[in-house]
Amino acid sequence: MALRQNPCPPKRSFSLVCISLFMLLVAVSAVLAQEDESVFIRENYSKFEYKIPMRDGARLFTAVYVPNDRSKKYPILLRRTPYSVEPYGADAYTRGPLGPSPHFAREGYIFVLQDVRGRLMSEGDFINMTPHNPNKRDKSQVDESSDTYDTIEWLLKNIPDHNGRVGQWGISYPGFFTAAGMIDTHPALKAVSPQAPIADWFWDDFHHHGAFFLPHAFNFLSIFGKPRPEPTTKFPPRFEHGTQDGYKFFLELGPLKNVNERYFKGEIDFWNKIVEHPNYDEFWQKRNLLPFLKNVKCAVMTVGGWFDAEDLYGALKIYQQVEKSNPGIFNILVMGPWAHGDWNYADGDALGNINFGFKTSKYFQEHIQLPFFNYFLKGEGKLDLPEAYVFETGANRWRTFDRWPPGVEERNLFFQANGKLDSVSPSAPGDAYDEFVSDPAKPVPFIEKISVEMTKEYMTDDQRFAARRTDVVAYQTEVLREDLTLAGPVQAELWVSTSGTDSDWVVKVIDVFPDDLGQQRAWYLPPYQPSGKNLGGYQMMVRSEVFRGRFRNSYEKPEPFEPNKPTKVAFELQDLFHTFQRGHRLEVQVQSTWFPLVDRNPQKYVPNIFLADEKDFIPATQRVFRSAAHPTHLKVRVLN
Repeated sequence: MALRQNPCPPKRSFSLVCISLFMLLVAVSAVLAQEDESVFIRENYSKFEYKIPMRDGARLFTAVYVPNDRSKKYPILLRRTPYSVEPYGADAYTRGPLGPSPHFAREGYIFVLQDVRGRLMSEGDFINMTPHNPNKRDKSQVDESSDTYDTIEWLLKNIPDHNGRVGQWGISYPGFFTAAGMIDTHPALKAVSPQAPIADWFWDDFHHHGAFFLPHAFNFLSIFGKPRPEPTTKFPPRFEHGTQDGYKFFLELGPLKNVNERYFKGEIDFWNKIVEHPNYDEFWQKRNLLPFLKNVKCAVMTVGGWFDAEDLYGALKIYQQVEKSNPGIFNILVMGPWAHGDWNYADGDALGNINFGFKTSKYFQEHIQLPFFNYFLKGEGKLDLPEAYVFETGANRWRTFDRWPPGVEERNLFFQANGKLDSVSPSAPGDAYDEFVSDPAKPVPFIEKISVEMTKEYMTDDQRFAARRTDVVAYQTEVLREDLTLAGPVQAELWVSTSGTDSDWVVKVIDVFPDDLGQQRAWYLPPYQPSGKNLGGYQMMVRSEVFRGRFRNSYEKPEPFEPNKPTKVAFELQDLFHTFQRGHRLEVQVQSTWFPLVDRNPQKYVPNIFLADEKDFIPATQRVFRSAAHPTHLKVRVLN
């Protein structure tokens, strides 16, 4: 018998219908905006392609977009990238923005996009994080600083209708090339903006205090690390995991030595270099750009995101080093509530379940970034930017300071009995501690959901799932009676022991929302904020870091733990700027696994974890001490 179709289907929630329509409108608007931008570029710009010679004879493929209106002179805006300047062909125009945002094409610039040495269509050999050479003796000695200098010199001589001023910008790896390009600044280079720049690959992206960020390195190098024997217009295909369950994939991978045996087959050169150099030896030290950020003569605006899972370190440290080594230049820091690159690629109004109240990226693009370049490259407008333009999460507002970090009160937050956290030094006698068993066979996941990626929203994710595990210890303040604003770096000083001979230590700073916060109410929600999400009791991670315990005394010369001996492990968590509102709590979680975000420490000391065997992975009993003799605590900076 045929089923009768109900002429009146079940009613859908009006709010759900609105949300669905809103998401559809957002998607359609994004496509239309890209099409409009593409049409505008083709109608108003002419594209040229060149192979620009460097001092050693290598030629770098460069696409140049010149305004069709030749009635005035224009500044040059350069972006050097290892990720391709596609589409290739003088009649093939880019669909996306030519500059950091669509505003720049309408302002009028000469846009220069270049494949860096050894990538895609450029000649020469590519070297990851090219070591800077401050003492070049002849034309055979080149680095990213000299390639930038030679590129600018050629552009000034061969591209007509420029005004003699050059700017440079880039996000992530292009941010590194931007930072390297300002060393020994070319006289025409007037303004640069390293954005989420890599500063040192032992600290950015792949390692955090010696701990290895597994899915990020594996997924990136499986594509980017493949050899390019000759110039090409095509990027290698992405790696197929065969599952969306990253926890399952990387756990079944077993020890890291299986990566080459099963997947890379020794063909990914930089992966091999990582395996060969597990410690902070000369190989990594040469790839630290920070000591060479000298003789910078241009204006610098370093940009980063508080929730950048990839290059938070680089943005903060490059700003600080430029400030230290180049007194008197215009040097500012901009930090927003963003994931990696979202200040130019997303609205910046939300990340995961957390809403920031308004489109922070739009504000940055229109009121900070565009005025910066227009002022220094065009001489237009009045520049009134502070030393630090930073977004205060928790309170959701922009703040300005004449230095970063700002003047603050230093305060200690001590771990106490019964999961308490306060500013009173512990008085417990002897060796009071909390303990848990860390098992590499059952590591603590870094997210609740399923993904093979290092998800960008993990840095604001709800941490209740972790707090409920027996291999995580947590400490909370009492309910705050007034707002508490932390500004600047957080220092963890742990007193710990392990029954093994090596261990990782993960510290997470968390904003615990009130249980009765209630349902969020709005006529629409951002497309990636779950409909009807109740944030009551939400444990928002606001800062986190991991430390590989073998490096507690030296990153160059690791050493094992003495089993069960109280040992100090101190390290810096990166800066934050967050207000824990009245009625909230501040929580700290400590654990020894964070998988698969961080590879598993065997917990038995081996000289090189990348070469560890399955038998080396053992459970260990971990202790976190909270006594007068061994007072585990965080050093925080409170903005009054």
